[in-house]
Amino acid sequence: MAIDFQLPPAATTQAQAAGSASFDAQYERARALANAGQPALALAAYNALLAQSPGNVDVLLGRGIVFTRMERWSEAQADLEAAAQAAPDYADVWLALGNLHQWHDQPAQAVLAYTRLTVLRPNDAASWQARARAQRAAGRLDAARADLEQARALGANAQETDAALAALRPRPGNPEAALASGYTWAASLAGGWTDVGGGPRWNDQTASLRHYMKSGSLGFETLRAHRFGQSGQAWALDAYADLWRGAYANIRYQRAPAARLFPANAGRVELYQSLGGGWEASLADDVLGFDSRVNIYGVALGKYVGNWYLQLRHQAIVSAGSHSNGQRLLARYYYAGDADTYLEASVNSGRSDDPLSLAGGRARSGGGSVTWVRYWGGNWGGKLGASFSRGANDARERGLTLGLVRRW
Repeated sequence: MAIDFQLPPAATTQAQAAGSASFDAQYERARALANAGQPALALAAYNALLAQSPGNVDVLLGRGIVFTRMERWSEAQADLEAAAQAAPDYADVWLALGNLHQWHDQPAQAVLAYTRLTVLRPNDAASWQARARAQRAAGRLDAARADLEQARALGANAQETDAALAALRPRPGNPEAALASGYTWAASLAGGWTDVGGGPRWNDQTASLRHYMKSGSLGFETLRAHRFGQSGQAWALDAYADLWRGAYANIRYQRAPAARLFPANAGRVELYQSLGGGWEASLADDVLGFDSRVNIYGVALGKYVGNWYLQLRHQAIVSAGSHSNGQRLLARYYYAGDADTYLEASVNSGRSDDPLSLAGGRARSGGGSVTWVRYWGGNWGGKLGASFSRGANDARERGLTLGLVRRW
């Protein structure tokens, strides 16, 4: 377990006065042992001090920090809560108590302790940053953003704050891919139906299982499609990984053994980079392994404004003897103030240059979609979407998608 070691306060406040200089010397030695990474010796020194001065707040605080570093959670909590009861206005005690709960994966209790800390140190940016981390771990993303903005106003490092705010934002490509919010796993099932006019309706289904980690997530998907009177299956691995500050990547590999409706092999790499001030840019390359290889190059610019996310995306689709491009404008509104529930709308337009397709070799298309995603009680979520498009020769398509998600 990674622990952000903290030095005890330079000046200590004792509920009981030290009995003698020798007691003070023993106390300083115990602190020095703890800071030198010798917890067993420090624990013995603190035990001796408490035998001389039972209930001494500074000694309880010091021993509670040592117990925390040793991951002896119940003993650490007993010492720190006793210190907090004896000296409720001792800010360092609440900091240590918040750290204990944060490191012990108890974010809701950490929020409570850090809240008391912010009351005692309202002008300390680090206190608000500590509570923001606990808020994020508890899945309270809107509250975490507010705490980070308060820390910025109090003089916190602007670059670090921007990076922390960027980490709170949902992933634009697949918002569910990086929203751990205290969960470790998610399973989903989705289906879509498309009315293509004169022919039979198309349909497709996707089942997925995703594992969330501190640095991203990894999902396994199975896909099925029925179009043109044929059926096709594929499977895929889809990963999101944090990189350097303000950057993350989406890496995907897809395989279709029969290669009917899906390409035999397909891959995707997209890199996202926060630009500060709520701006985000991305570069992408999708490779589709049909009989004739297809590359889809993409560049996007996004902007977070309050609970809104806006993105303009340009794509260039290149294959042997053919080239097309398109633009999409997307607006997503997180109306519940979290990163789970949102309404989304998009419009798109495109142009194809294919000398074999039409007289003149040019065709234009366009369309749009609306999507609603909502979670109930944090564990269950649903997705409902509708889309329409217009293609060459005024061909029109209308689609409907439904999805269900379970997280734990």
